[in-house]
Amino acid sequence: MNFISTTLIALAMSTDAFAAAVGKGAALHKPQLREALRTGLIFGIIEALTPVVGWAAGQVAAPYVAAWDHWIAFVLLGILGARMIREGFSEAEEEVEKPGRHSFWLLAVTGFATSIDAMVVGVGLAFMDANIVVTAAAIGLATFTMVTLGVMVGRVLGIIVGKRAEVMGGVILIGIGCLILYEHLGAA
Repeated sequence: MNFISTTLIALAMSTDAFAAAVGKGAALHKPQLREALRTGLIFGIIEALTPVVGWAAGQVAAPYVAAWDHWIAFVLLGILGARMIREGFSEAEEEVEKPGRHSFWLLAVTGFATSIDAMVVGVGLAFMDANIVVTAAAIGLATFTMVTLGVMVGRVLGIIVGKRAEVMGGVILIGIGCLILYEHLGAA
């Protein structure tokens, strides 16, 4: 996997966390940089660990599905991308009170919920020539950056921008899945 693919996956994986962070920022009363950095760190660490877990599970299964790996990556990325697009177009339904700070556990649970797709991507990466340490670090760093930014601009921009970012992340994932399939079928 090349630098551009790694960067695009990292950005795509961080968009749902960005969307959540925009919501978290919008839900806070005057979010401070310290809270944004704390939130970004929690999300970034979780988002960096989950693809490693997925990759480890994929390594166990890789010898059994090597002939189908490109199709598996294509389908997984396509499903995740479509889900992100669908969620990006869905309407937010809940009203939230504005606390001064979010609890660690609320942020950790939200961070884990937004990182499940990164775990699935990790499974897909086990079937490709990808350096999981570099990819996981890129995902963690992108998530840290996007979440920190998302919290800070959340109150100003609101949930709509976060949803648009999630749609873009879904389109990027589908594009990467198509590129993987094209590269494999083009090499055959």
